[in-house]
Amino acid sequence: MAGPAPQQTDLDGVDGGVGLTALLVAAARAIETHRHDSLAQDAYAEHFVRAAPACTHWPVRIEQVPDGDDNPLWGRFARYFGLRTRVLDDFLLRSARANARQVVLLGAGLDTRAFRLDWPSDLVVFEIDRAGVLAFKQQVLTGLSAAPKVKRVPVPVDLRAGWVTALTTAGFDPAVPSVWLAEGLLFYLPGPAETYLIDTVDRLTTGGSSLAFEAKLETDLLAYRDSPIYTATREQIGIDLLHLFDKEPRPDSAGDLRAKGWSTSMHTPFDFTQQHGRGPVPEANDALEGNRWVFAHKPRP
Repeated sequence: MAGPAPQQTDLDGVDGGVGLTALLVAAARAIETHRHDSLAQDAYAEHFVRAAPACTHWPVRIEQVPDGDDNPLWGRFARYFGLRTRVLDDFLLRSARANARQVVLLGAGLDTRAFRLDWPSDLVVFEIDRAGVLAFKQQVLTGLSAAPKVKRVPVPVDLRAGWVTALTTAGFDPAVPSVWLAEGLLFYLPGPAETYLIDTVDRLTTGGSSLAFEAKLETDLLAYRDSPIYTATREQIGIDLLHLFDKEPRPDSAGDLRAKGWSTSMHTPFDFTQQHGRGPVPEANDALEGNRWVFAHKPRP
């Protein structure tokens, strides 16, 4: 007599392509969480990895990696994602404690900040991503009986579709200060889509709002095709990031925001490695060389 059928998990949106990169970041956050010198804690991350059949062999602790931190993917690259998580956590919390009463996560993926950060109680977190990604996340979190710490509003819509209407219909109020995050998102979008997104954030925000996003400055991404990080990611887990990244010239979104009156600052990840005392440092043929973290603030009238 056959045993019970295994529980079916909704994998639409996370089982390939850009969606699979959300699981890569989740695995990195899990590894960071279990480090003795962790920069960011995400107790949910490893459960996403374990719920997706494509990732069952991925590590969730650095001790599970034979060459440990010498592994370009699960050592250096994962540490990069851990550092990025911490830096963006800090930015969002600072913004929320200052002005913002709304958080908008663009391409939220498997982000669990609504569940793991200590937000002001009157805050609302909007998570925009494809329906399949949000459904997979919700299924895993429901199985863990996880409860968000603030009001959380999933907005299931593709960022290439009519997401503004979906967001405002879900309750976002442009008259209330907000903080927006595009973490590991923009370099997957065509240049015009990035420009539209940045213009739309400007249009939907009032003074006192803020935005953080990640950019890549390389004029030729393929020059780094043989870098240790990209090579290891292709060979060890079958994700070709350079195939997924948009190859066209990137817009100067930081400059566009400054032209609209925002104040902006741009940093390398290595700036924060120095600040926190851990994280990636520059190396030869470095796929992280062109990565920039941009923080923008819209002044009050």
